[in-house]
Amino acid sequence: QVQLVESGGGLVQAGGSLRLSCAASIRTFSNYAMGWFRQAPGKEREFVSGISWSGRNTYYADSVRGRFTISRDNAKNTACLQMNSLKPEDTALYFCAAADAWKTDLVNLNNYHYWGQGTQVTVSS
Repeated sequence: QVQLVESGGGLVQAGGSLRLSCAASIRTFSNYAMGWFRQAPGKEREFVSGISWSGRNTYYADSVRGRFTISRDNAKNTACLQMNSLKPEDTALYFCAAADAWKTDLVNLNNYHYWGQGTQVTVSS
């Protein structure tokens, strides 16, 4: 049974930073690409960032590029999202997700097999 557990969310002022972590109980973590998505109230879940199984390739939504950095540690079965220069519009429930390593379209949420329960990020103005 694969489990993904997010942590690191919280309340922060605009311009601040948070670091989200995703701990994965996966036998071979490197068999999976990882992604971060977010969902604000009344809105659809949207892609934030993705990282290939090796960590060599990373992808970002235009709205976060230059502010967020995704990383992974295959030895520790973790994926992280460093979020800097946070804006009120970044407020959402953030999810990590795992996709088969061979999937190249990490923007499409339908390519992800496993999802965490989410961690809330609230940015005050």
